[in-house]
Amino acid sequence: MSRFLNVLRSWLVMVSIIAMGNTLQSFRDHTFLYEKLYTGKPDLENQPGLGFVHIVEIWMQEQTHGLGSLRDGCGHSVNGLQARTFGIWTLLSSMIRCLCAIDIHNKTLYLITLCTFFLALGHFLTELFVFGTAAPTISVLAPLVVASSSILGMLVGLQYLEAEPGSRQKKRN
Repeated sequence: MSRFLNVLRSWLVMVSIIAMGNTLQSFRDHTFLYEKLYTGKPDLENQPGLGFVHIVEIWMQEQTHGLGSLRDGCGHSVNGLQARTFGIWTLLSSMIRCLCAIDIHNKTLYLITLCTFFLALGHFLTELFVFGTAAPTISVLAPLVVASSSILGMLVGLQYLEAEPGSRQKKRN
């Protein structure tokens, strides 16, 4: 196995361990999400049209909790349920990345892992530039840098995987 793939495996394990810590934090205390990550103040009344589903969600929130329900009681746009959902998403991404580090020659798993970084990058970019729920702080820029670096590294690593003779799949046949 090439040295680059070994470094990439170490990187994936490190990112996975950090994500596990973020998962625990999401379940332990959700305040870090609105204190450090989603610190932006979106204009919820003047959001661009997001389609029928968004309209139904707003209507349901207004019917069950009143007009101010899109934020929690303290004016924050993150509540416990959203923090736990974020935690589960982070845990799933962490597990996929760790499994890829273990079996880096599994091309399907490799591509799924690459997709987790594209999803994270897309999520944080849209929260930052489209929805306005995130501000350009170190807590948002760090995941953007990690996702971008990981995408770049995995795209380069893909070339190494395809260039290696005698991959695992060929040995099984």
